[in-house]
Amino acid sequence: MIKNEGWDFVSNLELIATATFGLEALVADELRKLGYGDTQVENGKVTFSGDELAICRTNLWLRTAARVRIKVGEFQATTFDELFEKTKALPWARFIPKNAEFPVEGRSVQSTLFSVSDCQAIVKKAVVESLKQEYNLEWFPEDGPLMKIEVALLKDVATLTIDTTGPGLHQRGYRALATGAPLKETLAAALVILARWYPDIAFIDPFCGSGTIPIEAALMGHNMAPGLNRDFASGNWPWIDDNLWKQAREEAQDLIKPEKPDYLIGTDIDERALRIARHNAEAAGVADSIHFQQLEVKEVSSSKKYGKLVTNPPYGERLGDSGEIRQLYQELAQLKKDLDTWSFYILTAYPHLEKNMGERATKRRKLYNGNIETQYYQYFGPRPPKRQG
Repeated sequence: MIKNEGWDFVSNLELIATATFGLEALVADELRKLGYGDTQVENGKVTFSGDELAICRTNLWLRTAARVRIKVGEFQATTFDELFEKTKALPWARFIPKNAEFPVEGRSVQSTLFSVSDCQAIVKKAVVESLKQEYNLEWFPEDGPLMKIEVALLKDVATLTIDTTGPGLHQRGYRALATGAPLKETLAAALVILARWYPDIAFIDPFCGSGTIPIEAALMGHNMAPGLNRDFASGNWPWIDDNLWKQAREEAQDLIKPEKPDYLIGTDIDERALRIARHNAEAAGVADSIHFQQLEVKEVSSSKKYGKLVTNPPYGERLGDSGEIRQLYQELAQLKKDLDTWSFYILTAYPHLEKNMGERATKRRKLYNGNIETQYYQYFGPRPPKRQG
C-alpha cells in the first residue's frame, strides 16, 4: 500500500487519552510533559489537541493511559433518527479510506438510547451512508486497515471516536507470560509514579509476582518509552506517514538512559512466578536492572537507609482463609517497622490494612484494579538528608 497517496495531513486533531478511573490526572500530567498542555480532564478521559505525530508519540510514551482515540464528533442524541443524522453529518471520509475495516463498538450510560447494539447498528449505517456520498460508492470491501469506531453515550451526549491504539496500551509487548490475577501494566506504572520514585532511590516490591511493578519502574528509570516493543492500529493508516512513526521511535530510542537504577529488587515466595518475572524483564530489555529473589515477606531486608516499597499484595479471592491473610499483612507490618525510614505504598482491597499496620496511612487513593475497587495506602517515611555538593 502506498501511504499518503491522495491524502492531506490532518494537522489539527482533537484527541482523547482514555484512562482507568482515578488515573486521569496522571495521564494529563504525562501529556503536559510530552508537550500537549492544553488538556481537558473528565471522568475516564483526557482530551487534548495534536497532529499525526502526536498520535505516534502519545501511543509510544503514555504509561498510565488505556488508549488514544480521535474524537470525530460529539452531540446530543435522544432518538435513533437524531443519532443517525448527526453521525452521518460528521467528516468520516477525512479519516477512513474506502477500503478500511471499520467495526463499531458502543456503550451507553444514563442515556435515553440505552440499547448498545441498536446504537452500534445505527452508527455503522450512518458512517456507510456518509462514505457512500464522499466516495460515490455503493459497497465497501472492508479489507484494509482497521479503524475501530466507538459510540459512547453518557447522559444523552454521544461521543464518536476512532481508536488509534489497537490492543490497549497496557499491552507493552513484554508480558506474554503472567501469573494469576496479574496487575495491568498501566496501573503498575501509576503506582510507581504516585510513589515519586527516582532511579537513585532504593526500590523493593516484596510481592512482585510476574514482575510488573519493578519492570515498569525499570522502564521509567531508563526513560524507555513503554510502547517501543509493539505496533499500533494507526501504524497502518494511509494518512499517517511511515516517516512520522520512524521519527517518533527514533526520538524514543535516543532518549533511553543507559545507567542502571541504583537498587531495584523484586521478591516473591513463588519460584515459578519469579521465573516468569525474569522472562518478562528480559523481554522488556531491563533484566540487568532488576534483581529478583525468592523470599518470604518476613525474610525481606535492606541495608539501604531510605527507599520506596511499592507493592500489590494478594487479597480477597487471591488468598485462602482469613488467618492466612492476617498473617501476611502482619508480616508486612513488621517489615515496615524494620524499614522504619522507608516509604511504603500498598495497593490492596483488604479492608483491615491500616488496623494490621498499626497506623493510618499518610494518604489514601481509590483506584480500580480491573473491576475491583482498591485503596492505595501511602505511608510516607522521613525525607532523606539533602546531598552535599
